[in-house]
Amino acid sequence: MHSSAQDLTTPTLFCLAYHQKTPAVFNVHRTLPHGSSSGASGGDQKTLLAYLNSYTIHWLPVEWRIKFKIACITHKTISTTQPAYLYSSLKRYTPSRTLRSSDSKLLFVPRVRTCFGSRSFAVAAPTIWNSLPLAIRSSVSTDSFRRQLKTFFYNLAFRPS
Repeated sequence: MHSSAQDLTTPTLFCLAYHQKTPAVFNVHRTLPHGSSSGASGGDQKTLLAYLNSYTIHWLPVEWRIKFKIACITHKTISTTQPAYLYSSLKRYTPSRTLRSSDSKLLFVPRVRTCFGSRSFAVAAPTIWNSLPLAIRSSVSTDSFRRQLKTFFYNLAFRPS
């Protein structure tokens, strides 16, 4: 093999070479699993390569990235009480009786009647926050929260089906 050109036969090597700017001849049909290059459209190949690319360089898919951002904003708002307009939209969950969940740092999720209303910060933030494990919600520093949250979301996004 020449140092200026090499065939890459696995998707992981393809993604690594692409992001490290390794000079290589990229043969997309050879990087796809057997049987998926025949009859697959260019869009399918691009989708597969984008997925493998995200997996290799530890990027979250867009859906999980949005949840990550909302959870980080929620953590920062709860821990610093700033900005005031976001802090005022978040309310702690207080059960009417003493329950085990009283100490779990949950937020109250307001009821909404429309799908559009469920996308507001006042609803989306508590929903995402309450879905996190207590160990993550209890993080004191922002850095440890972000690290644990990204690991948690990464494991959910890329878990084997």
